[in-house]
Amino acid sequence: MITAQSLRAEVEERMRPALAVDPVARFGRVVRSQGEVLFASGVRAPIGSSCSIEMEGGGLLAAEVVGFEAGSLLLIPEKGMRGVVRGARVKVEARAPAPLMGLGLLGRVLDGRGVPLDGLAPPEVTHPWPLLGVPVNPMERARITVPFDAGVGAINALATMGRGMRLGLFAGSGVGKTTLLGMMARHAQADVVVLAMIGERGREIREFIEDHLAEARARTVVIASPADDTALGRLHGAYRAAAIAEFFRAEGLHVLLVVDSLTRLAMALREIGLAVGEPPATKGYPPSVFAALSAYVERAGNGAEGSGSVTGLYTVLVEGDDHVGDPVADAARAVLDGHIVLSRTLAEAALFPPVDVVASLSRPMPALVDPAHQRLAMRFRALWARRVEKQDIVDLGVYAAGRDALLDEALRRASAMESVIRQDFWSRVTLGEAVANLEAALGEGP
Repeated sequence: MITAQSLRAEVEERMRPALAVDPVARFGRVVRSQGEVLFASGVRAPIGSSCSIEMEGGGLLAAEVVGFEAGSLLLIPEKGMRGVVRGARVKVEARAPAPLMGLGLLGRVLDGRGVPLDGLAPPEVTHPWPLLGVPVNPMERARITVPFDAGVGAINALATMGRGMRLGLFAGSGVGKTTLLGMMARHAQADVVVLAMIGERGREIREFIEDHLAEARARTVVIASPADDTALGRLHGAYRAAAIAEFFRAEGLHVLLVVDSLTRLAMALREIGLAVGEPPATKGYPPSVFAALSAYVERAGNGAEGSGSVTGLYTVLVEGDDHVGDPVADAARAVLDGHIVLSRTLAEAALFPPVDVVASLSRPMPALVDPAHQRLAMRFRALWARRVEKQDIVDLGVYAAGRDALLDEALRRASAMESVIRQDFWSRVTLGEAVANLEAALGEGP
């Protein structure tokens, strides 16, 4: 049986060559800059290596090798290029970044480089874990067979999640995405919550932590890379959060990984890709962006039998509520196990959470719930879809009762069906309660 100790030993053994100390110090020089990229000559290093650039006034600036061209390495500094001079010395620090992990991360707020943002001392951590993760053999992954209680009635009843699945939360701006994330982070049945706030407004980060996490903060690790961070800083923030989730999964814990947002991660990847000369494709996104998003999402999921799980929740910010034409949304929908779509119409009608029942889907749900629950959910969707389709003629008063039996039932049960979705921000609706509400809404009687 696989144990946390055996998994950790396997990871450390894989990382040993990459973390081995090179007895020879290797130095190069910055020869030119172009946009956000520095060109260093006189030194060799593999792509993905960590480097440090000596600043003119003292101190070191961390950078990463993102490519090479002829006799030069292409570097992107983590904190921007300000203060770098031509001829600055570059030292190769390590081949593969591997931040330290441990239980000391719980309850902490860190930036994408692992620096504390909560005013406390650095966390007590001792176990290295690769920033880019450890691949899991797909034939060794445990199947998704256990329901994941999200604590949100609409999701539990109509798009039941499974432990280890990857779910997308698709919404335009101002629809209630952040509030719903807070509910799930607080109420979901998970041992650990890892929250990656990528490209968010700095004001929102503190507000979310203090107003939404509440009692869940003790089991939460927050990685914050705000909008004013560099593209590499935002990228490293997302990767660090995934690495932390993988570590706790290897410890046998069940983790909820919340990434807000996948869209801003794609934007950071686009900035880096264009900076190193990749050709733009759909809406300016280089092809490598979509490959990187797929690889990033694949890091979540169940581990091998005997280990824990990472249930991924990724928000996707769609432009102008266009859930079809946005390339990031389209790519995310293809690689995720399900998606929850938030409706601006429902939000404006004060129905919270504004889950668009017809557009939302959980692919593993049929294998997770009993046939009675599945039938109720399908019937609910059919009634809700018919009511939405015919709502205009009902509002105009041109519909006569008796012409459409399904619509008649949908109109009769409208109030009860809305109660299945409606939920107070601070309340928690368990999976069992959600199913009971669904049965009550579709039971006999008016």
